[in-house]
Amino acid sequence: MNRYANMLLFGIIVILMLFLAACTAVDHAEKDQADITSPQSSEKPQSTPDPVHDAAQPESPKPPERAEPIVHQATLAAVGDIIVYSSMWRDAATENGFDFLYMFEHVKQYFAEADVVFANQETMIGGESLGLSDYPRFNSPFAIADALKEIGVSIVSIANNHTLDRGVQAVENGAAYWNELGIPYTGAYPSEEDAKQIRTIEAGGIRFAFLAYTYGTNGIPLPPDKPWIVNLLDEEKIKSDIASAKELADIVVVSYHFGNEYERMPNEAQKHWAQIAADSGAHIVLGHHPHVLQPLEWRQQPNGERTLVAYSLGNFLAAQEGIYKDLGGILLVEIEKTVTDEDTSITIHTPDFIPTWIHKKNWRDYRIIPLHQVSEDVLPNARKHEEEMISHLRTWMPDLNFPYSND
Repeated sequence: MNRYANMLLFGIIVILMLFLAACTAVDHAEKDQADITSPQSSEKPQSTPDPVHDAAQPESPKPPERAEPIVHQATLAAVGDIIVYSSMWRDAATENGFDFLYMFEHVKQYFAEADVVFANQETMIGGESLGLSDYPRFNSPFAIADALKEIGVSIVSIANNHTLDRGVQAVENGAAYWNELGIPYTGAYPSEEDAKQIRTIEAGGIRFAFLAYTYGTNGIPLPPDKPWIVNLLDEEKIKSDIASAKELADIVVVSYHFGNEYERMPNEAQKHWAQIAADSGAHIVLGHHPHVLQPLEWRQQPNGERTLVAYSLGNFLAAQEGIYKDLGGILLVEIEKTVTDEDTSITIHTPDFIPTWIHKKNWRDYRIIPLHQVSEDVLPNARKHEEEMISHLRTWMPDLNFPYSND
């Protein structure tokens, strides 16, 4: 009995040991499997390749960087009629010729503020060899051009009713001297080839083109073999010239010699020609011939832009009688060109105007003086004349600026 009991106990012990050994083996197997699949394992499980999602995905395109706008600025100065009468060249006479520079001493500083300076040189500079002459058929000495060069004039119009006063020779002599000085002229020409060249000037990153026309030449016919010698008002030619100029320049300036002498308001014909320039895309119209100041205004272009029109800038230097004929001025226009990635835009800011007065005594001692500097003892009622002129010029442009006047 005891022997059977011992054998039974021994069998139970063996079975228990085998059971414990089996449990330990299973536990190790599960742990090893857990180590294989655990996310903390150093070896990550291999996933099934996905040819669609595993392909290299292109990066989203970045929007192109927009360049900062580039802004160019330039200031145009413009003055009216310069008519050299005999009393003026006698006053300018020196031992060696003529010197007109002193007549501009009081105003030349304002030209230094501008990048481009335009003047209407109404009398031809045919020079002394042709014989100097006065009204009604003028011929002026070269020295007036020397003075304009000295004060900084950049370009002159020579298309006016006095262009042919002394014939073709005066135009040719003048053109040669302007070329010698390096000052472009426009509106009258010594050759057909020269007449085809549109005058342009670049300043401050802005290119200006200048065109000039006159209503006539005081009844003097154009030479049949030289119809190009001076530009007459012609609608089709003006439109064509402006179109050509716009291909060459950012700003197109048109000079018109038109209107009625000594009338302080523009007539319908002046408005008509100004609108033709505006409709053709010109940016600025500068008027001459009335010898008195006329109001400025904006004219609308078909595209909604504006054209600045100065119907008459009056006399800048002349020997005429009467307060309104002695009053002129300097027009200062700031132009801004903005260049972006998309386009180029032009802005013409509201201009400044500096009224001037021609001083003379007994038809001598000619000087151009800013009106705000003229005292009452030199010009009686100077302040009244200044106030009246400011009001007159602002008739259609109330925000016209007078930087040196107490307006």
